[in-house]
Amino acid sequence: MSIQTTEFSLPGATAVYHGKVRDVYTINDEILVMVASDRISAFDVILPRPIPFKGQVLNQIAAYFLDATKDIAPNWLISTPDPRVAIGYKCEPVKVEMVIRGYLSGHAAREYKSGKRIICGVSMPDGMKENDRFPEPIITPTTKAAAGHDEDISRDAILSNGLVSEKDYMVMEDYTRKLFARGTEMAAKQGLILVDTKYEFGLLNGKVVLMDEIHTPDSSRYFFLEGYQERQAAGAHQKQLSKEFVREWLIENGFMGKEGQTVPAMSDEWIKTISDRYIELYEHVTGKRFVPVMNSLSEIEKNIITGLKAL
Repeated sequence: MSIQTTEFSLPGATAVYHGKVRDVYTINDEILVMVASDRISAFDVILPRPIPFKGQVLNQIAAYFLDATKDIAPNWLISTPDPRVAIGYKCEPVKVEMVIRGYLSGHAAREYKSGKRIICGVSMPDGMKENDRFPEPIITPTTKAAAGHDEDISRDAILSNGLVSEKDYMVMEDYTRKLFARGTEMAAKQGLILVDTKYEFGLLNGKVVLMDEIHTPDSSRYFFLEGYQERQAAGAHQKQLSKEFVREWLIENGFMGKEGQTVPAMSDEWIKTISDRYIELYEHVTGKRFVPVMNSLSEIEKNIITGLKAL
């Protein structure tokens, strides 16, 4: 059973927000309940059909990594009362997302290909080809868009526009590098390369706290470590675990989220392929076997209420 959207009636709920992928319920203005739906987005557009088990995969990978990194950065998570639900503290979101890239891939590769050598105020060396490793990981922040595309922004512009205080930004940068290093280390143990990822931070009682999810296929790109060098040397496509394959399929079918373009039809077979890729990613990234849970909406709601009572 896939879950496209939820309309739960939760005790103390003061607001509900349906994001691109998650439904977020605010409880008494201090707790957030995040329900990972099976919606999938690409090019900042929600695709018309949900992907079975995607929400469970995302929520369980995020919980796994938040737990594995809480010694580096404090985070918002309190509990996961259902495989697709996370309950945590409501933080004041910072208006900037911290993107960190170890390799020239995705958006950075597209910018590089167009001739740019500076992204978000950070220089990229000449002579690189797509999917080459950067000498050092680079941080390329974006402003968080309420709707539409996130925009690249430099550290100088963030500070001069007062989007984040310098003190908090330094903490965010430090956490970003350390979290990426830990994610890289954990990925390598599973035969993977963490290529790039993004982190969202918020303020809780004036302190910088890691929010949302980390190191999932919605926020991160992974390559397979085995054969990486050989594929680079041969100029071949890297074998990757991320939703880039969905973006590539959309581009091949004439869709890039631009005005006047229509999302191509998604067959049952293609939906199953995407679902299988997400499950494969869960198992590769965590080293655990995926156990699908097919709770109904009423069962999920019941689990959330039990989780809230336990706070």
